[in-house]
Amino acid sequence: MLEWIIALLTLTFLEIVLGIDNIIFVSIVTNKLPDSQKKKGRALGLALALVFRILLLVSLTWMVKNLTTVLFTVFGSGFSVREIILLLGGLFLLGKSTHEIHLKMEQTSGEDNAAVKTAGFTGVIVQIALLDIVFSFDSILTAIGLTDRLPVMITAVVIAMIIMLVFSGRVADFIHRNPTLEILALSFLILIGFMLVLEGFHYEIPKGYIYFAVFFSLCVEVLNMRLRKKRAHVELGG
Repeated sequence: MLEWIIALLTLTFLEIVLGIDNIIFVSIVTNKLPDSQKKKGRALGLALALVFRILLLVSLTWMVKNLTTVLFTVFGSGFSVREIILLLGGLFLLGKSTHEIHLKMEQTSGEDNAAVKTAGFTGVIVQIALLDIVFSFDSILTAIGLTDRLPVMITAVVIAMIIMLVFSGRVADFIHRNPTLEILALSFLILIGFMLVLEGFHYEIPKGYIYFAVFFSLCVEVLNMRLRKKRAHVELGG
């Protein structure tokens, strides 16, 4: 039971941080709507993201658990659909996380690929639905990498999406003020991606190591945030 709770808290935190790009995209696109439709568009967009992520989560988890018939063998290791999904998913997380960290460090986030002209409410929702497909993959692969309990994955995704729906503006502002949290989450995606690759080669790593690393680093970062806030307060006062 304790492992379920730890997995749920860890995954919910990562889902919220990873969902910031989704919030930013939804906010940008819905800003093109009339004021009377912005809130409705934002809510519908995030609801579509939730439905799509649950469907993708169920289908991928089912394939990982059930499609285990060996398709081919490489250097004595058998590869089924499960191993292929784990390998490709791990490589995807490694590549995407490294690329995102590079962009953050180089501070080249000036271009806004999501700012596309829209032709009304329906056009906005279609854009959100299409981009949610892209934004969902790292989220779902992170869930599969952290736990094999489908109810925990779905619960974490639902909680994270509800929090983003209710506090979308506040959450985005908080991460914007504390960019180290996003770097921390991306660093753990690299760790999770590496773990998925190893699992694809039949090397199992206890997930408790991941949970401990996440919470220890998060505690350290919370202390750093409080220290930076205290220093800023002292400098302003002095």
